[in-house]
Amino acid sequence: MRKAALLGLILLALPAAAAAKTPVVVELYTAQGCGACGDANAYAAKLAEQKGVLVLTFPVDYWDYLGWADTFAKPEFAERQKAYVAKLSLHEPYTPQVVVDGRVQASGAKTEKVERLVKEAAKAGHNPPDIRFIAAGRRVDVGSGRPPKGGAEVWLVRYDPREQDVAVKSGDNKGQTIVQKNVVREVKRLGAWKGRPVAFRLPKRTDEGLKTVVIVQAAKGGRILGVAQAKN
Repeated sequence: MRKAALLGLILLALPAAAAAKTPVVVELYTAQGCGACGDANAYAAKLAEQKGVLVLTFPVDYWDYLGWADTFAKPEFAERQKAYVAKLSLHEPYTPQVVVDGRVQASGAKTEKVERLVKEAAKAGHNPPDIRFIAAGRRVDVGSGRPPKGGAEVWLVRYDPREQDVAVKSGDNKGQTIVQKNVVREVKRLGAWKGRPVAFRLPKRTDEGLKTVVIVQAAKGGRILGVAQAKN
């Protein structure tokens, strides 16, 4: 084994004490056909500019029957939200919903509460595993650490960092333009993390304009333990 590869395995086996501060992950569940979602999307776009905050916009499809099919929605985004419904003891999924670090949630219309939750999350302690992108972003290595009860999962998220204006032509928001930023285009479970170093090969990007993020999260919609974004 080459010395460089051996050194990499040794470093991954050590706690990530010197790792950069983990950003607060803010997930917005929204729909272009949701009458209350326009302001929440505009707020999320501004929140995305804050340092130390990673906003991910997940458009869901369960409001499409109201007359406007969301142009970005995918069934797997709604499935991810359903995991939070169970974990956070909610009655049902709704929009606009904001989930902060997989730990707490609030209505996206209650911006003051969301601000408070983000600030509290930023002050909370994290002991994330080391997450490194290898081979020009074609592989991700997750280091050692203490897994939560029930284990953890490693997720790949790819999102569009551009601000996009969507003209809604029917439904509750007919005639309005919805501003959306950091719209997720792909989410995929890479596998399990049980506290020991593990590596995953990443699927090729279908759009070079997308950003790649890897999230280590307690299983079945649990708290987010660590997150890293690829440089390219």
